[in-house]
Amino acid sequence: MSFYRTYRPQVIDEIDNPEVRERLTELLTKDRKDLPHAFFFTGPKGTGKTTAARVIAKLFNCEKSTKAGPCGKCEQCQSIAKGSSLDVIEMDAASNRGIDEIRSLRDRINLAPASAGYTVYIIDEVHMLTTEAFNALLKTLEEPPKHAVFVLATTDAHKVPDTITSRCVPFRFNRAGDKELSNVITRIARQEIIAIDDDAVALIAHSADGSFRDAAKLLEQVSFHKGKITKDVVQKILSLSDEKLRSE
Repeated sequence: MSFYRTYRPQVIDEIDNPEVRERLTELLTKDRKDLPHAFFFTGPKGTGKTTAARVIAKLFNCEKSTKAGPCGKCEQCQSIAKGSSLDVIEMDAASNRGIDEIRSLRDRINLAPASAGYTVYIIDEVHMLTTEAFNALLKTLEEPPKHAVFVLATTDAHKVPDTITSRCVPFRFNRAGDKELSNVITRIARQEIIAIDDDAVALIAHSADGSFRDAAKLLEQVSFHKGKITKDVVQKILSLSDEKLRSE
């Protein structure tokens, strides 16, 4: 499994984006029944939107939730992390953008959760939905059953109708800073027992362009190097990758 998936944050405290971590922590001040039923995540790719969406799913369904949030270890949390939970429905609107898919979701939404307290619907790249699909989704957001929770995520917020966004609690995911990215790279390198110089970590962080996912992928790419990873090693490997992309 890739570094990004292996070391994906599983609980609130592990989320690397401090603003998002703080916003999610604020949700812990309310009972589950009083939490919003719809969230709207916006921001560039690789900034942790799907990760945070799954943490929200755990927030609603964790069997051993504490004041610190979902435990990340119970059966519900584990199934959500593995993507095997029947009560967390992840949908990519880029490939399921029509009204038929949303109607199918609407037909299913009134069904009680299979084993959890809530059914959480995560719709990625929601801006790709057609106008008809948005209209169908709006009706669902206006009158959802008590057990339904929505997390809508997008990289293009301006393409989502105001009628949809106005019914959701907004979360903004900004590009990660080099310091945050360096912390992620260092943590993964430590757990993978990868010898890497601080200058090399800094270069990978800078090359990741604000993306946690890209930072983990770049580290994984250079991790095949035998011996200690230096700044020169990173420059050489990344330069070869760029040349390959240009030639394709």
